[in-house]
Amino acid sequence: MEGFHIARDQRTNRRIRAREVRVVGPEGEQLGVLPIEAALERAQAAGMDLVEVNPMAKPPVCKIMDYGKFKYEEKKRASEAKKKQVVVHLKEIKLRPKTEEHDYEFKVRNVRRFLEEGNKAKVTIMFRGREITHKELGSAILDDVIKDLKDVAVVEQMPRMEGRQMFMIIAPNPKVAARAREIARQQAAAAEKAEGKPEGGKKNEAAPAAGGKPEDQAAAQAPVPAPAVGAPASQPGGAK
Repeated sequence: MEGFHIARDQRTNRRIRAREVRVVGPEGEQLGVLPIEAALERAQAAGMDLVEVNPMAKPPVCKIMDYGKFKYEEKKRASEAKKKQVVVHLKEIKLRPKTEEHDYEFKVRNVRRFLEEGNKAKVTIMFRGREITHKELGSAILDDVIKDLKDVAVVEQMPRMEGRQMFMIIAPNPKVAARAREIARQQAAAAEKAEGKPEGGKKNEAAPAAGGKPEDQAAAQAPVPAPAVGAPASQPGGAK
């Protein structure tokens, strides 16, 4: 309801404990402070529920509404919002200060694909042994990643050391992120449209012959029994 937040465990009707409440009508009209029994009678007369929308107020504020319908619409809105939202994943790739060129290029291509799907990427440089004394090599690799992905990415968290690892987090730039959201929206709309149609389309049914009734057509298509052996064949115009 507009102007009110309805909690999942909201008190309704006889579960409301206050002796008197400030009542708001179905159309948002103020009905004043009423004893709880009088408020319940007003809700019952309207064929609706009395819902406690602000239990912290003095006295608590209650609204007369169709609570079942409200919860149904709330659930429906949440379901539609969930279908349209883009779920962002954080995917990690790991590199070494001495990563070979073809391995580097392969992993950077994967990062590009992650970003174009609307995800974020954590790029980690792992140092082993005495490699930790050459942190500038890790910084140079991360600089190369930023340079190679500058058309699709922005740095969300600058490179930093954590133990024997150096990492940074990159995210899709606004243009790429908007495109990923639009693709997700189109896919959700297509899925919703597909769910609204019966599986396999409409059931094919035999159409009645033009100008005839279905029962007449069924009778016309029924097999004609063969005459019994020895029985006289019928002649046009009847037997004479």
